Amino acid sequence: MPNNPIPATANNPADAFTRLLTVLDTLRTQCPWDKKQTMETLRHLTIEETYELSDAILEGDLDEIKKELGDVMMHLVFYSRIASETNDFNITDVLNGVCDKLVNRHPHIYGDVEVQNEEDVKRNWEQIKLKEGNKSVLAGVPSSLPALVKAARIQEKARGVGFDWEDKKQVWEKVEEELQEFKTEFNVADNTAIDIEKAESEFGDVLFSLINYARFININPENALEKTNKKFIKRFQYLETKAKENGKALADMTLAEMDIYWNEAKKL
Repeated sequence: MPNNPIPATANNPADAFTRLLTVLDTLRTQCPWDKKQTMETLRHLTIEETYELSDAILEGDLDEIKKELGDVMMHLVFYSRIASETNDFNITDVLNGVCDKLVNRHPHIYGDVEVQNEEDVKRNWEQIKLKEGNKSVLAGVPSSLPALVKAARIQEKARGVGFDWEDKKQVWEKVEEELQEFKTEFNVADNTAIDIEKAESEFGDVLFSLINYARFININPENALEKTNKKFIKRFQYLETKAKENGKALADMTLAEMDIYWNEAKKL
């Protein structure tokens, strides 16, 4: 017989959430590993779980998404449990807090504010956040975000208060301008010494302008790049597999030989 009765599988959201709370409370008080955890020790694991969820979403694997959502949910409950032990807050405070925030930031649903489209909603959201005490529209962008994601979020935040280009044609013209400036000043074909620091800055401008254009045509730049990463990995691994099957090492193959397998992978 187990030391503790196993909570029965729930049939509705409220009971399922209570089941998770019960399991976590038991683990926190009786499991040696769970008892030792702190918010700091959980942090890197939470980041890992979030990336695993992101991978599952990009792969379109619904079973894996369900699993990873559970892992992330468990972490959120775990943090709340740890905070409750010092009477700082508990899961009820967390849930009430986010509900209060959602109600307050959706006056077009819970108040008498009228909106015409999603842009009005975003604009109201940012204005409400400033009224709540945020000193800057950009204050809500975490400093530790990956640079590509951060650039997209910065642009979205600025757009929320009206600081944006009027149409995508202007944005593309900016992309071409930045590309031409970069190509003109840092043309590697003439073997001129390059100021790496300046080139890095200008290259950043090129990327920022491309991310801006992606936003105007409703492309998530992080998703787009990660999908390309995954595509490259699959094709390269196919290249490695075919080379091995033919008794060849990539380091000993010519680029032309590798291109044969690469093109096969593209067709697949």
